[in-house]
Amino acid sequence: MEPADRVFVVTGGGNGIGREVVLGLLRRGARVAAVDLSEEGLASTVGLAAADDRLTTHKLNVADRDAVGRLPAEVEGTFGRIDGLLNVAGIVHRFARVNDLDFEEIERVMAVNFWGVVNTVKAFLPILLERPEASLVNVSSMGALAPVPGQSAYGASKAAVRLLTEGLYAELRETRVAVSVVFPGGVGTDILTHSGVEMDRGKGSSGAARKLTAADEAAAQILDAVEKGSFRVRIGGDARLLDRLARFMPQRATVMIADKMKSLLES
Repeated sequence: MEPADRVFVVTGGGNGIGREVVLGLLRRGARVAAVDLSEEGLASTVGLAAADDRLTTHKLNVADRDAVGRLPAEVEGTFGRIDGLLNVAGIVHRFARVNDLDFEEIERVMAVNFWGVVNTVKAFLPILLERPEASLVNVSSMGALAPVPGQSAYGASKAAVRLLTEGLYAELRETRVAVSVVFPGGVGTDILTHSGVEMDRGKGSSGAARKLTAADEAAAQILDAVEKGSFRVRIGGDARLLDRLARFMPQRATVMIADKMKSLLES
């Protein structure tokens, strides 16, 4: 689906990949409703966009089901229709073993990463199904392909997004809604800060370091998937490698990651 003259809703539009997706859609001629919890982040996106009336912003917590339920009417009230939904919003938790995480930390990650996607899909899918052509994109993670010690609850939330999206693809094959699931590897964003997580960024860098994909390049690959209707998108060499390892040598992939991430969990 060509983005030009279409209307898209993008969650996480106030920072990182989400912001770059918003800017990329605008450059491709689309109209965009950017959704984010951070009003400051949305204002920064507006400042970078210079898009006049083709961009609206919506301060919203995607975990708030009632607020999400009101969003479609707001967007349709401005743009008259909705052609696509891109769920990019996501957070991580602190690097810690499951045994050391509070229930509240796990619930917060699941509320945003999984239930946030469920909330928006349930709110917007009936509208997308009425369009002659529509796109639904959910961003999962490389962490959904194989376990990452210290981010196990995050990985579980993104694995849930993966299976939900693949299920939606299966259910919607005979409709005009193209469904895509995205697996970013390491991307140069400030997700720790936006997740409210503090960590010594130098700690464990020798074991966990890898080449990061620029956020704008990740966004460009996501938008290419919108245009092509791609089912599955892996962003970065690390995501592609882990996908292959996890499918053909799952135990080896698990051990390899555990060894690389071990220093992050050392007391």
